[in-house]
Amino acid sequence: MRQARKAGLFLAGLCFVLWSINCASPQKKIEQERERDPKYQYNLGLFYLNNNDVDQALTHFQRAISLDPKHYLAYNALGLALAMKGQLPEAQKAYLRCLEINPNFSEARNNLGSLYQEMGYLDQAEEEFRKALADPNYQTKELPAYNLARLFFLREDYEQALALVQNALRFNQRLAMAHNLKGLIMEKLNRLPEAIDSYLSAVKLVPEDVNFNFNLAVAYFKDGQSPKAKEILEKILPLTKDESLRKQIASYLKQIYEK
Repeated sequence: MRQARKAGLFLAGLCFVLWSINCASPQKKIEQERERDPKYQYNLGLFYLNNNDVDQALTHFQRAISLDPKHYLAYNALGLALAMKGQLPEAQKAYLRCLEINPNFSEARNNLGSLYQEMGYLDQAEEEFRKALADPNYQTKELPAYNLARLFFLREDYEQALALVQNALRFNQRLAMAHNLKGLIMEKLNRLPEAIDSYLSAVKLVPEDVNFNFNLAVAYFKDGQSPKAKEILEKILPLTKDESLRKQIASYLKQIYEK
């Protein structure tokens, strides 16, 4: 009887071990396949990038490229991650490699233009933005149009910047940053009522954006509408983390209180 019980226990244990091995093997196989799958590695990199874990994102984009050296999407994403790390020359190389593989991938052109602009190469930036804008197959033309407008704003060519930002808004009326840029341009052109309207559009689309609200408050202040400026500034001051911006808000509030 004891021997039969021992034999039963042994068989039960053996079955559990075999079941565990059979369950573990498919899972291990899936993990190995994922490790060798460039598309999976690329998508995992995007997941980490969207969650601001840039180092992990870099690891997976580089893994995707090592598995598929022609993976232009991974090169573009690698450029984004490197730019976020402040490694601008390395990001430039990644974008150029992406475009070498696929010269028609205009998203990388727009990203490269933004990188050139950050590096101070405004002529090269304009060239890339215009190429992206001219691509009939590019689905988000509001982005290079906006970037071109921002570039001309930096050049202090406000009329050209205005034409370009209006073009961006024709492509996408819900592009809040374009409404905000239009407000900045209108201020430079001394068209305060139109600047206020533009800032209001930006704030309506993204009510929690501190910078949009600050720009609206400043425009109200310049337009002599201090009560409206005060209301907005007092609302955003506790929400503002940037110390420089906090000082500017405090300065405007001080001027309003002293009137």
